[in-house]
Amino acid sequence: MSNKENGQLSSRRKFISLAGAGVASLAVAPHFEIASRIPSLSKGFESVLADPESVKKWVPVSDRKIRVGLVGYGYSKFSAAFGFQDHPNVEVVAVSDIIPERCAKLAEVTHCKKTYPSLEELIKDKNIEAVMISTDPPNHTKHCIEALKHGKHVAVNVPAVFGSLEEADMLFEAVKKSGLKYMMFETSCFYEDLYAMRQIYKADGFGKHIYSEGEYWHYSEKGLPSYKEWRHGMPPQWYSTHSNAYYIGVTDGIFTEVSCLGMPSTMERYKKGNNRYNNPFSTEIALYRTIEGGMARMARSADTPGHDSVVGRFRGQKGSYFEKYEGIEKVLPDLVRPPLPPGVEAGGHNGSQGLLMDEFITSILQDRKPLVDVAAALNMTVSGIVAHSSAMKDGELMKIPHYKF
Repeated sequence: MSNKENGQLSSRRKFISLAGAGVASLAVAPHFEIASRIPSLSKGFESVLADPESVKKWVPVSDRKIRVGLVGYGYSKFSAAFGFQDHPNVEVVAVSDIIPERCAKLAEVTHCKKTYPSLEELIKDKNIEAVMISTDPPNHTKHCIEALKHGKHVAVNVPAVFGSLEEADMLFEAVKKSGLKYMMFETSCFYEDLYAMRQIYKADGFGKHIYSEGEYWHYSEKGLPSYKEWRHGMPPQWYSTHSNAYYIGVTDGIFTEVSCLGMPSTMERYKKGNNRYNNPFSTEIALYRTIEGGMARMARSADTPGHDSVVGRFRGQKGSYFEKYEGIEKVLPDLVRPPLPPGVEAGGHNGSQGLLMDEFITSILQDRKPLVDVAAALNMTVSGIVAHSSAMKDGELMKIPHYKF
């Protein structure tokens, strides 16, 4: 371990010991830093171990088990990656994938005996209360609405919808009508820095928002495998929730309008006629106006080599956050992420996956709104859809529909 890494670990342990001193609010200097800069994503699939020195202990809110069905075991294997099968308040009762070999493997890794050949068959199972949908994004809207119609709470990977404003409206109305829980598993919302930003914002440590940035750099020379090649030549801003969360996930606010520019890519899959989206861009940079009159710059790119990462910054009238908080507030709330149940790993995407799963299950047990509900999910997703339309019109300023209960 390098001297730098040793110093970072020591800094984090020092904070944890302070957190355990027995206070809900921490007296901290303006330069207090909860952790070092987020490490490179390594393509987004690396795992983070739980901190063995954490003084936070998970406390169950119920002894009830939610009966869950898991759907989809493709390239990212996400339906198993979030750890439903390890949660003490979950019973995985059935799994499904349309490819039999994948379905069998999903059943094996989750220790589940019952399988179904499709989502459509699985959601007919009246014993299932909630489903984790890890299918291809072009089918997210259809699959979520079908699950809701069959009385299932829904967890789904990003994005909420895929390039369609009409589907966004359909999904929003379906969730409202159902009265069930819907949560999009936006990993950035449980990244260490964004979680800290959200806690500080809620405690008024930033004051009024002025400017924020979110960046999602994920270089892919040949493109990642995908069902029916949905990723092939995809408009970058259609998959921008990781970056957009650095405003919406912090404030629960909305973007009102956007001007976005795109750079034509030299990669073959973005050449004219080489993708189903007629999309020439693999890098798109969006400048948004926010509901309180502030600004946000959100970047998404797949064709710029070097330092793949998801990272963000936040600036307000009373303070800012980039790697650490700096501002006029001397007392900040507890910034350490919530604890996980015994046996549940923090998992990939910088330790966010286990926390997202636990938040979804807990929201059902407590009958409350989940962290990334349908309104937040659509506000993160739809803004990117409009941003791509702006880029295709050479940066034309465009209004963004928004969603709010």
